[in-house]
Amino acid sequence: MPQLDPSPWFAILIFSWLVFAIVLPPKVLAHTFPNGPSPQSTVKPKTESWTWPWH
Repeated sequence: MPQLDPSPWFAILIFSWLVFAIVLPPKVLAHTFPNGPSPQSTVKPKTESWTWPWH
């Protein structure tokens, strides 16, 4: 039964974990966002209550 032969699957498992652990983290951590956060105003906008009848 070829499913029980661990030699090709073990190598694939080790290689894929090496890719996940070595290659991908620097690429993910080097990602920069194109638009930085802009400072928000500390003044809250004045909200007005509705004058609609609720019946």
